[in-house]
Amino acid sequence: MSVSRCCLCCVKYLMFIFNLIFWLGGCGLFGVGVWLAFTQSEFSSLPLSFPSLSAANLLLVAGGITMVTGFLGCLGALKEQKCLLMTFFVILLFLVLIEVALIVVLSVYHEELDKKAKDDLKKGMKKYLTNEGLKTSWDNMQRIFKCCGVSNHTDWHNKTSSGQLPESCCRDNNDRCQHWEEPCYEKAKDWLLANMTSVLGFGVCIGIVQILALVFSLLMYCQILRAEKYMD
Repeated sequence: MSVSRCCLCCVKYLMFIFNLIFWLGGCGLFGVGVWLAFTQSEFSSLPLSFPSLSAANLLLVAGGITMVTGFLGCLGALKEQKCLLMTFFVILLFLVLIEVALIVVLSVYHEELDKKAKDDLKKGMKKYLTNEGLKTSWDNMQRIFKCCGVSNHTDWHNKTSSGQLPESCCRDNNDRCQHWEEPCYEKAKDWLLANMTSVLGFGVCIGIVQILALVFSLLMYCQILRAEKYMD
């Protein structure tokens, strides 16, 4: 019985440590999501399929769920309750499966997702003159990224009453508009990828911790059953 109890204590504290790291990782993801949402507040009226906005929302949701799951795992480890451990295991397994499915979908259907995001942005351009929030978001994006249109400046054709490009497309305020050549979608996507490289590496580390937390939660559950068997 003493050996079984000793094994249970070792697994218990290992699981607590991994879940603490897991919880801190969730805090980190949530914090990055808040930062990304804050920095992209100038574009908040754009469709949610816009890469940086969708990434911010995804990180907020993933970070929040990770924090709750990590807390549940820490509590289950300290209390040594089978119900909490099994709940933690099921939730974490479901979360890992969703993450794997999301990675597969993004890898296989990234072109279709890009096309949908571009189509949503182009549809929104029709409301440029009637939706003040959308107008402000488009102007902010084009000025900040020094770009024009979704794919190129011709996206603005027939979108304004005069048929001219918005002032935010122009390099300066001269009468003759010299528009930016770079497309806004690609510029925004490149900016997002440049800022998310470290987050992706951090996500890989969180994935490894998730797998280890699954293993330790299952081991601890089995150790509790074994200890209860000896007590009986």
